[in-house]
This record gives sequence, structure tokens and C-alpha cells, in this order.
Amino acid sequence: MEPGQLALLKAVLEQRLAELARHDEAEVAAGPRDLAVQEVETSPADKATVRLLNDLALEAAGHHVAQQRTIRQALARIEDGGYGECEECGNPIGFSRLQARPEARLCIACQTRAEKR
Repeated sequence: MEPGQLALLKAVLEQRLAELARHDEAEVAAGPRDLAVQEVETSPADKATVRLLNDLALEAAGHHVAQQRTIRQALARIEDGGYGECEECGNPIGFSRLQARPEARLCIACQTRAEKR
């Protein structure tokens, strides 16, 4: 991979990480919340909806943390020189794939095999 391409992908990853950090700061500034929607005495159907909304909020928060971890791992691979190489087969990951998914760890062939499992 050319140095200019690597610099571009690193900038994209850093920008995504900064956006996620800003989102975290906004959440902290909003104050502590245990639940996305507070449960109140209502009908069973309303309680089910509230539980669903809270479950979705928890799932989204978990996804958010996973995204940050994946981006940090990609940035670490850039620093140690392993970025752009498939972790499964060791072949280069194509630049077009990395443009679409800069945090990609697998080449398209290995990703396809992993998804079929």
C-alpha cells in the first residue's frame, strides 16, 4: 500500500474515533441515565415497549463500544506495520475494501468464508 493511501485511511479511522468520542462526551454531559426510557405504571403492552426500547439502547451502547475497540485495533495495526494484511491468510487487503471498511481485518475471500461458517 502506498504511503498516501495509508495516511488517508489512518485519517478516516482517526476521524471516526473522534466522532465516537464526541458522542461519548455528549452522553456524559447529558448526565447519568440507567435506562433509555423510565418504566412507569402502565399497561402490560406499554411495559413491553419500554423494555424493548431499553434493550435496544443497551445493544446500541454495546455496538458503540465494539466499534471503538475495532478502530483502535486498526490504528494499532497501522503503527506496528500489520495494517492492510489479512489476519487469516496474510495476503494484502485491497485498497478498495479498506476504503469501504478501513477497520477490515480480513481480505474479501477470507471474510466471505468466515460469513459462510
